[in-house]
Amino acid sequence: MTTMPSPVAAAPVTLLVVDDHTLFRRGLIALLAQDAGLQVIGEAGDAAEALRLAPQLLPQVILLDNHLPGVMGVDAIRGLREVAPASRVLMLTVSEDAQDLAAALRNGAQGYLLKTIDGDLLAEAIRRAARGEPVVSPELMGKLVAAFQSQGAPGMAAAAPAAAPPVAPASATEPVSGTAPLSPREEDVLREITRGASNKEIARTLDIAETTVKIHVQHILRKLGLTSRVQAAVYASDRQRTE
Repeated sequence: MTTMPSPVAAAPVTLLVVDDHTLFRRGLIALLAQDAGLQVIGEAGDAAEALRLAPQLLPQVILLDNHLPGVMGVDAIRGLREVAPASRVLMLTVSEDAQDLAAALRNGAQGYLLKTIDGDLLAEAIRRAARGEPVVSPELMGKLVAAFQSQGAPGMAAAAPAAAPPVAPASATEPVSGTAPLSPREEDVLREITRGASNKEIARTLDIAETTVKIHVQHILRKLGLTSRVQAAVYASDRQRTE
C-alpha cells in the first residue's frame, strides 16, 4: 500500500520588527509567534539598528513604527528600501496624522496600519503586504483619499504599488472613460474596497467566495480603467462627493 506524500507547508513570512518601546515590541513578537505562517527573524529599537539588520536578515516584511528616536520611521523608509530592496516596509504606528500617512506612502511603504488593529487582521495584512498588496487601516482610508486629492499625482506616484494618480470624479451612472457600468454586486464590492476591506473580509461581508471577490475586483478595475484598489477607492470617494 502506497502512502500519499503530505502537502508541503508554505514557508512563513519573515519579519523584522522595529519599535523603540521594548514592552510593546516583545509583546508584538509574542503575538506574531502564535501564527505558524509568520516568523520574526529580527528586532530593532531604532532606525539605525534597522538599517544595519535589514540587509543582513533580508526579511520579507519590515514592521516599522513611526515615532522612533533619532530618525522618524517615515524618514527611514527610503533607506530601508535601498539596503533591502526586496523587503516590504509596513508601518505600524499610533499616528493617524494624514501627513505621516502621505509621507509613508510617498517614501515607498507598502502599507500603513494603526496599532489598534486586531491581531488576526494584522497577520492577514502582513501576508498581503508580503504578496505586494497595498494595505491601509480602514479608519485611514478617508485620509488616504484626501492625501491623494490634496497632494496630487506627482507627490504620490513615488509611493508603493498602491500609489497611483487619482482618477477624475464621475457620477454613479457614468463610468470612467465611457466603459461599461458596474453591476449591483460590483458596486457592493467597490463600496467594501473603499472601506479598506481585504478580499477575505469582503467575501465574509457579502457572503460570497473569496475567489468570486477577486473576479469582481478584476472586473471593476477593468471597467473603470484603473490599475489598483486605491485608485478604485479614490474614484468611489470622488463619485460620492459629486452625487
